[in-house]
Amino acid sequence: MKEGIHVKLSELLKKDGLSLSFEVFPPKTDTAFDSVKVATEEIAALKPSFMSVTYGAGGGTSRYTLEIAKNIKEQYNVPTLAHLTCVSSTKETVREKIEEMKNAGIENVMALRGDLTPQLENTDRTKWDYRHATELIRDIKESGADFCIGGACYPEIHPESVDQKTDIYYLKEKVDAGCSFLTTQMFFDNNLLYNFLYKIREVGITVPIIPGIMPITNAKQVERAVKLSGSFMPQRFKSLVDKFGHSPSAMKQAGIAYATDQIIDLFANGIKNVHVYSMNNPDVAEKIQSNLSDILG
Repeated sequence: MKEGIHVKLSELLKKDGLSLSFEVFPPKTDTAFDSVKVATEEIAALKPSFMSVTYGAGGGTSRYTLEIAKNIKEQYNVPTLAHLTCVSSTKETVREKIEEMKNAGIENVMALRGDLTPQLENTDRTKWDYRHATELIRDIKESGADFCIGGACYPEIHPESVDQKTDIYYLKEKVDAGCSFLTTQMFFDNNLLYNFLYKIREVGITVPIIPGIMPITNAKQVERAVKLSGSFMPQRFKSLVDKFGHSPSAMKQAGIAYATDQIIDLFANGIKNVHVYSMNNPDVAEKIQSNLSDILG
């Protein structure tokens, strides 16, 4: 069996030059596995700097996270970042997942609390083993596993935080617990990111920050994006949706163009690595990468 490439993202992020990475997610049902596998392979064939593989909500499809990550790494020699969430998990379950990752040859882990499903929102969280990602990060570090650990950050503010100052305080705690880099939640106004970077550097958060860009290719995604992250929608983006949202093909083209423009602006302002939430859509990933072909070099 192939072992695949051995790359820790902490080292990859130190390299000169610009890079683009993509995110994929496991199937929601067993019957969808083959089609999802094909889609992730088509994205891997683009040879991005790395690919991240998400964890099923509530751990529901987590068994496929490692399978897809291993396949990308071994068959396409693309570095992978496997997500691990701890929401409603026990410490014993997390220890088992860490062992599974080690045995699968995973070197990079994205440590997340995870989204609260409607069922979880109504449970007594005080009895959970994990209430915050920081607790998961500490346990990963204490496990002795030699992972490069990443975490999430919110340029606008975590939806559950009281204010941005408090949010950044807890972010610093997360980094101090063992994060080597942070990936942002989606945003649609780059000025929000630049302002956020200034604030976190001011409090001593010095790890690399990878901006996460979500290409909005259909009008229905707008509502979901706002609900998930509370993202601010600039007027020029709203105008784009108002004008082209009724036409699937036009909206897709406009959404890809808007995301491309965001990425170009980020690169022009000193950002070296950008992560694209490609939603298992090889066509979108390919078009964005093609738009940037000469810029990426």
